[in-house]
Amino acid sequence: MTERKPPGVSFESWVDRQIREATERGAFDALPGAGKPLPATNEPYDENWWVKEKLRREGVSVLPSTLRLRKEAEDALAEAARAPSERVVRRIVAEINERIREALRRPQDGPPLGLTPFDVEQVVAEWRERRASS
Repeated sequence: MTERKPPGVSFESWVDRQIREATERGAFDALPGAGKPLPATNEPYDENWWVKEKLRREGVSVLPSTLRLRKEAEDALAEAARAPSERVVRRIVAEINERIREALRRPQDGPPLGLTPFDVEQVVAEWRERRASS
């Protein structure tokens, strides 16, 4: 922590001295991101950019549970489409279906879920078709 500005010293010269001394001590050496461009400089200014960045780095979601489950269901279907075997496709769909059923049994926060469990056989058939065409 820095010391308080002494009376009679202009604010600018006091700040300049603090920065100079910190530089001499090496306090600014090897900072994370040194020499790299600032992230998202081409995006419109958002006063909460640092909060959003922190949440993203920490893997924290601020979505209501229903919207989060919709996203997980979308991701699960994409993962199933890339699965190496039918067994894996069935496992992925079974896992997301269980999460959907659980959400339907209990009230969730956020907008309505708008999902029903996926038809495993239909997802497997679509997976087979994609495999046959590629």
